[in-house]
Amino acid sequence: MQIISYEHESGIRGGVLIEDSVHDLELLLQASSGAVNGSTTSVREFLELYGDRIASISAELSALAAQDPEARVGERSEVRLTTPVPDPAKVLCIGLNYKDHVAETGRAFPEYPDVFAKFASTMVGPEDEIGGARVSDNLDFEGEVAVVIGRRASEVSEEEALNYVAGLAPLNDVTARDLQYRGTQWLAGKAVDGSTPWGPALVTLDEVGDPQTLDLATRVNGIEVQRSNTGYQIFSIARIVSYLSSFLTLEPGDVIATGTPQGIGAKRNPPVWLQPGDTVEIEIDKVGLLRNRVGKPQL
Repeated sequence: MQIISYEHESGIRGGVLIEDSVHDLELLLQASSGAVNGSTTSVREFLELYGDRIASISAELSALAAQDPEARVGERSEVRLTTPVPDPAKVLCIGLNYKDHVAETGRAFPEYPDVFAKFASTMVGPEDEIGGARVSDNLDFEGEVAVVIGRRASEVSEEEALNYVAGLAPLNDVTARDLQYRGTQWLAGKAVDGSTPWGPALVTLDEVGDPQTLDLATRVNGIEVQRSNTGYQIFSIARIVSYLSSFLTLEPGDVIATGTPQGIGAKRNPPVWLQPGDTVEIEIDKVGLLRNRVGKPQL
């Protein structure tokens, strides 16, 4: 199932994307025999209530969408999508997680996942422009697989970790390199307002299958600049979820960006920086295509 969030006159609501049709998540659940008490207007609320049985509820909602015309919002082209989870409690990121990317940086292979954080204010959706051109001349692309947590996870084993994952989405970890390299900490370059698009949909693992077999490609203005496969990750998605849960509690709706492969603009000769008007695409096999333009500097 492809879970989305969309703009409605009453606010941002959770939805389901089936082929090219958007269906309201709460209205579908009202017709479900397995519905439980609790508000489900948002995706995070949905995950809090149903994150322990995503596969079964996904199959039921997909069937209900074909039977309940009142839940249909409209065609995908008629609806404005936001980030799949507009209100994550945590946005965690893994750096240096592809073997070829570690090689291009000249660093040693990490012994443990290299963790940093973003904030909800950094995240924008598939319909939005990429921010940051006002504060940086060195905006760089980083195509990544985003993981969304479906169940509360604390000290989970690597063997069980994928049972706590709701699904995956494309993410572009746009980085202001000049800000990043001003100090030893990466936060300034990674947390620019409105600089990190992700979506358009959260694709549940029952549709994706093995998350370590996915092709990933990044294109700038139609030219491919990154291509890899999640099989080249140093730390698998299961390992990352298990490791993070060993020292902090992961909650439904938390987002984890799992690292980028070789080909970033900063390591090219000469460096390639994103310019206002550029179009950046992140495409992941079985997960989807994210496409955004770089916005003009706003005074």
